Amino acid sequence: QVQLVESGGGLVQPGGSLRLSCAASGSSFSNYHVGWYRQAPGKQRELVAHITRGGTTGFANSVKGRFTISRDNAKNTVYLQMNALKPEDTAIYYCNAGPIPGVAGVPWGQGTQVTVSS
Repeated sequence: QVQLVESGGGLVQPGGSLRLSCAASGSSFSNYHVGWYRQAPGKQRELVAHITRGGTTGFANSVKGRFTISRDNAKNTVYLQMNALKPEDTAIYYCNAGPIPGVAGVPWGQGTQVTVSS
């Protein structure tokens, strides 16, 4: 089964940028659709971006135009480029993969903390 490890989070000022990485172990990662999710304190986990195995992308309205998602199947890695960050982007970010776009299909990892603050 695919296992996922998130990295790249940190503290950034409003308007700054970060690139998150989701590294997968296991075979057939290229056959999975992958999503980036986030969970802020006291809120439910939400899907912010996804990329299909064919490379089609989708974004939540709250991040559209600021975030991009890409994948490098040769490296078994999916990236989330986050620009023009806002304090409301502060959350733990998780990635997940599965056979249905936007639907988590494997166990959750530990996530990576993103904090946007001056």
